Amino acid sequence: MSWSVRRSSLQSAWSWKQRDPAIDLLDEMQAPDVSTNDAKPTDGWRSSSRFPSEIHVELLSCGLIPDPYIGFNEHAVQWIGDVEWLYKCTFPYDPASDRGHNAILEFQGLDTLCNVYLNGRQVVSADNMFQTHVELEPASLDAMNTLFLHFKSAARYAKEQEAKLGRVRAGSTNLGDPSRVYLRKAQYDWRWDWGPELMTCGIYRPVIFTTYDICIDDLTTSAFVDDGLRCSLKVGASFKGNMNVIRDFVIILKDLRESTSIKSANVSVREAISSVTLVHWTFEADEVSLWWPTGFGEQQLYGVELSIRGKDGRILDQKSLRIGFRSVKLVQEALEEPDQYGAGTTFLFEINGVRMFMGGSNWIPADNFLTTIAPERYKAWLKLLKDGNQNMVRLWGGGIYEPDVFYDTCDELGLLVWQDFQFACGVYPAHESFVTSVRKEAEQNVKRLRHHPAMALFCGNNEDYQMVLQWGDVKDLPAIKIYEDVLPSVVEAWTDPLIPYHRGSPYGGKGWDTADSTVGDVHCWNVWGGSELPFQKYDSLGGRFVSEFGMPSMPCMKTVAYWMQDADAKEWYAQSKLMAQHCRAGSFERRFAIAMNDNFRITEDLETAIYNTQLMQSEAVGFAYQSWRRKWAGKGKQYTGGVLVWQSNDCWPVTSWAIADYFLRPKPVYYTIARRLAAFTVEITRTVTKNRPNDRPRQFYEFGAFQSQEANLEIWAVNGTLSSRSAILELHFVDLVSAWDRTETHAVQLLPNQASELLSIPCPGPPQKDDTIFSSTATSSVVVGARLLDPESGSLLARFADWPQPYRFVEPTDPSLEMSVDNVGDGRSTVSLKVGKPAKCVVLSVSGEGPDVKWNDNALDLMPGDEQVVVAEGLQGRNIQVSYLGKEKAAEVGVGV
Repeated sequence: MSWSVRRSSLQSAWSWKQRDPAIDLLDEMQAPDVSTNDAKPTDGWRSSSRFPSEIHVELLSCGLIPDPYIGFNEHAVQWIGDVEWLYKCTFPYDPASDRGHNAILEFQGLDTLCNVYLNGRQVVSADNMFQTHVELEPASLDAMNTLFLHFKSAARYAKEQEAKLGRVRAGSTNLGDPSRVYLRKAQYDWRWDWGPELMTCGIYRPVIFTTYDICIDDLTTSAFVDDGLRCSLKVGASFKGNMNVIRDFVIILKDLRESTSIKSANVSVREAISSVTLVHWTFEADEVSLWWPTGFGEQQLYGVELSIRGKDGRILDQKSLRIGFRSVKLVQEALEEPDQYGAGTTFLFEINGVRMFMGGSNWIPADNFLTTIAPERYKAWLKLLKDGNQNMVRLWGGGIYEPDVFYDTCDELGLLVWQDFQFACGVYPAHESFVTSVRKEAEQNVKRLRHHPAMALFCGNNEDYQMVLQWGDVKDLPAIKIYEDVLPSVVEAWTDPLIPYHRGSPYGGKGWDTADSTVGDVHCWNVWGGSELPFQKYDSLGGRFVSEFGMPSMPCMKTVAYWMQDADAKEWYAQSKLMAQHCRAGSFERRFAIAMNDNFRITEDLETAIYNTQLMQSEAVGFAYQSWRRKWAGKGKQYTGGVLVWQSNDCWPVTSWAIADYFLRPKPVYYTIARRLAAFTVEITRTVTKNRPNDRPRQFYEFGAFQSQEANLEIWAVNGTLSSRSAILELHFVDLVSAWDRTETHAVQLLPNQASELLSIPCPGPPQKDDTIFSSTATSSVVVGARLLDPESGSLLARFADWPQPYRFVEPTDPSLEMSVDNVGDGRSTVSLKVGKPAKCVVLSVSGEGPDVKWNDNALDLMPGDEQVVVAEGLQGRNIQVSYLGKEKAAEVGVGV
């Protein structure tokens, strides 16, 4: 008689303690089970508060450590990474029903150096956080079994390896200790320029116990879409156990939306053994639908289900995968003519035969404590990105390969995934044991991820090539063997159809010239870092694909107040020690000072400083997106194929480049990016015809000394759809310091899937009234509003407001803001906003306690005669506050529903 597979997650009866080095490990295994009131973590075993489990989270739940995310508490918990930790649990095994059958213990995530003992015998020695560890030893099982896990110090091990193998370069001092390269552990645990130093350990993913006669070891699907958009599917599998108990295999393809079966097949044991492919189906045009990235179509998903049936017809094992039919290509072809960077090749993605501009962001782990990230939190983060009109997310190489829920959600939302292998900013080794471990890590993760239609690219590393060139004194990069041999061979062997592989990010130029703007991808850091150029230079920077760039800002006051809780009043200013504790960016004091002084008036008020950093981030990143999307100029002129801002998210409450903070609170830049990546956009660049080369900033600098400066407007639009579109361009010019304004309209045509140049005109303005030597010109106080309107319905397609810069010279007037709020049900309200004068970056918030409000838009540029309506979810009767340029401290408007 055959037995069905039995799988159970070992998630109860776990306990933990700090290892006492004075006690023999065997004695620790046999110590009394649980002690609940001990003062020290070495005194006795404690019940785990959750599973999967990390030691910091356990210590925090017991009150043995303070919250590392508050105040200076990070420094009070550094000892945790220097000591050893123990976990144990018991689980049953029924000899009557299971004896003689096969058993598997699967450890899906051990962080990181861990010896596992089963009933006193070592069965696993783990040293790679990114691997799944499987043990096959049913003979060692008893009716009641004990698992004992001994976690050693990752920090100490890395330093020991460094002492043996030599000290190497690995980033700057704010990117963690360079010994990190010797251990396959999430690199950001050693500290990064946006994250704390928290050396975690524990069982961070499930432990699964399986008994079986026969089981499915691996289910493989190959969903093909050819150049004619015809779809086909191959299904294969490998098995463990006794094949003699099988009657046949059943394969079913299901439409997950309709819950219907599309195709099915029965396969005999002989057929399954003789071929790696169980079925190969080709579909008619109307049988299956394509999976499309968001903005280009539906995210149609299908389920492939494989069942093993025993001789008596019972299901012995079953496994399913969710798939989508799509093709993906990384297109690197010669451009028809050079652009400002010179000649070169494209770097763009083609999905289902359609070339698409990629607009998105870079993902870091959403918490230093991975076990605290519930599936709902992953989904909320990724939905935030999609709602912000992003279509690609890059998983950065210094974090982790995320859990299945991340990629499942990307499939559902239509977010393409650029997946770095986990190497970042360092000279990694390539000795035999290290390479063997990396190969296993890569194979396991490629096989786990390859079926997701969202997967668009595997990338070898983050900035490892760039670092070597940047340092100059490092002549050898041993990990070339990994990036140019091991990883591409793994991707080629285990993805069918082939998912594109890219050696590194950035990468492309001759001799690893990672700064070559004519080929490959670039990381554009010469604004915030590097040469520290004004952000108004972004349009002269960039490349064929900008996979990193960014400008940091402080989070909102509510988030700052979280880490400042219980702080002395003297700490509540922008340059305090406690504010610095929660900003890890290198040289951030001088870099902020340069960019802020270039653009804003100096302030000592914390709330005003927060607003100004957020406005600066919004303006800088928004200008970059609009400038580089403009270079998506049609076939043969697709000079920039995508822009991914650094960064999507935070791993703790901090001042960083994130577009939404640790608590998923979007900053103004989030909404600005959403508008720059909309299906239709209209954009303006204002340039000064008599600019001096050293003017800071170059753009919009109309405040001339000794002579009048004349401004020119370049106006263009982007049509992100696949159909040409007629539109009316409406321009509204409004002077901030007088009653002068002017309106004009133009009929325009928007070409499909590209940017279209619309107008180049002098900026109009009121007659100049003052001829004094230091006066501003007539246009230096003129705000230019642009709207694209449907010519038939008059409905709005896009809007944009261009303000004179730098903002420190702007004299904003009272905009005479009017607001009305209406309750529309389901906890939602509409907020209508009107102004009599232009208002820059109007940020809506709420007064009083309660959950965060979700705004469908925010950080608005308002123009007279152009009412904007925002949908707010969760006002709960609280009054709305507003802040804007010139009134940066939030003030209550006094309306709420």
